[in-house]
This record gives sequence, C-alpha cells and structure tokens, in this order.
Amino acid sequence: MATFIKGEVAIVYIDDGGVWLPIACLTSNSLSSTLGTIETETKCDPGVVISQSGTFNYSLDMEGNYIDTTSVGGDTAKASHDKLFALQQAKTSVTWRLDTGLTDNTAYYGTAVISDLSADFPSGDEFATFSATFQGSGAVVLVDPVTT
Repeated sequence: MATFIKGEVAIVYIDDGGVWLPIACLTSNSLSSTLGTIETETKCDPGVVISQSGTFNYSLDMEGNYIDTTSVGGDTAKASHDKLFALQQAKTSVTWRLDTGLTDNTAYYGTAVISDLSADFPSGDEFATFSATFQGSGAVVLVDPVTT
C-alpha cells in the first residue's frame, strides 16, 4: 500500500551562511518544473515530428504568514518576508532546500533568484501574509551543496 505524504511536512529552507533557515509559517509551497522541447519535421520523413529535450526550468512558489524575524523580539531562527526582501533588493541568489517529508530523507536543493515577492497587510481580523517565487538557476539536485 502507498504511503501518503502530508503537505505540511514539506518545508522550504534557505542557506544563511551555512545554516539552513526555514521560511517561516508557510501555508503552501510548490516546486514546478518544465522541460522545453525542440521539434522538427523534415522532408526526409514527412508527417513525422522529431522531438528532443530543450531547456529545463523550475520555480519554487510559496505563501505564508508574515512574522517578525528581526533581532529585537522576533524569531531570528527563521526567515520571513523581511529576510527575503533584503536578499531580493541585494539581487542575491539564494541556495534553497525543500525537505519532502519522505521517510528516506529525500530533499531537493537548488539555487535561485527571488523573482517575485509580495506582502499583503489587510485590516481587521486577518494576519499579514507574503508570497514569493524562486526562479531556478541551474539544476535541482538531491545532494546538499552546503554541507558537502
């Protein structure tokens, strides 16, 4: 019988100088990838389309509650919008890890730029939230690039 994985166990982290900081209080996150195709049809073989692999792209999207992670009174062991905003403003690439929650400790790792970041500050009985997109740069790997 298959073992189902609850989505809440898949956590995104960023490397902060050799320390993996979890992206705090995420409500959802997803890893999506695409592989472009190169297609051709020739007179040598009319009506037959030949396809080859093209460019591999991926993105890591996330949404969460905005929390205080500053050094004064906040949870400095986590990253939230403020940390991601500083990295985006500095045009710094991030090394990320997505722990899947699988029993064999499978995790995905990569490097990305923070291509999209937004914060929402509603009034009333709602928490502030944020969303981010990490646009991949290079491959997604299964070996920790920080501790190896």
